[in-house]
Amino acid sequence: MIVIGGEALVDLVPDPSTPDGELGPLHPLLGGGPYNVAIALGRLGVPAAFYAKLSTDQFGDRMLQRLAESEVDTSLVQRGPEPTTLAVVGLEAGGSARYSFHTEGTAARFVADQPLPAETTALCLGTLGMVLEPGASTYEKALFRESERGVFVALDPNIRADLIADPDAYRARFESWLPSVGLLKVSDDDAEWLAPGRDVVEAAREWLSRGPAAVVLTRGADGLTAVTADGEITVPGREVEVADTIGAGDTVQAALLAWLHRHDALSPEAVRALDASRWEQALAFAASAAAVTVSRPGAEPPWSAELDG
Repeated sequence: MIVIGGEALVDLVPDPSTPDGELGPLHPLLGGGPYNVAIALGRLGVPAAFYAKLSTDQFGDRMLQRLAESEVDTSLVQRGPEPTTLAVVGLEAGGSARYSFHTEGTAARFVADQPLPAETTALCLGTLGMVLEPGASTYEKALFRESERGVFVALDPNIRADLIADPDAYRARFESWLPSVGLLKVSDDDAEWLAPGRDVVEAAREWLSRGPAAVVLTRGADGLTAVTADGEITVPGREVEVADTIGAGDTVQAALLAWLHRHDALSPEAVRALDASRWEQALAFAASAAAVTVSRPGAEPPWSAELDG
């Protein structure tokens, strides 16, 4: 089982018919990086469980229902009266998204530590779950503990710079996680923020030397690059009509984990043993999954049948 830890939230997305420069209706769409990863994994047929705290408000009820509908195990989900985190989304030309977060006192921050099931094979963490306290320290504790007992750890920092009060402290904390991480996925923008002024592939190679078995860079329309001890492998992105990019990177992370799960490669040793041909297969699968997500509004990852077909 793959356990995904981190926030669930509601994206308030502007109606596409709203004229430029005007305020229009905002549509609530369920999201949050880790939540999207869990939904995508469940839809791809991978045993997955979501480890987070959801509000008992209406949004939290719908989030729990959608997890179940996407075949995600909800036994690790905690509930509480705190409200749901909100993210107001602004869509740029080409469908790229920018976010304004409302996080104070919300349920996602107050997840409690709990043991993970004995059948846990991988733990996936990231985004606001590794930033907002006290939950960030809870997930950090799980990262170190589960890695120590042999669980494969995947990390997607998915930087939201506006919520990081001390960038240098966060960068130092990020580097402290690397020895315990098996797979690191970062966007080009994330890499530039984490290693300002440096080439992103060069930064990825340095992070690789700190512990991860592989670093995968998401590069927008330029596709995906896996940085490994044997070199770099790149596959192009899929050309589709883009509705928006919400959840694209999360789908990549889920698809990579699904591919590794299907090929019995959820361990640092197995990831290091993948040759260029296998990486091309894994990256191509992730690119195809992400292409489906960006072709429709909000974070709506594909079901396995949509890709198998």
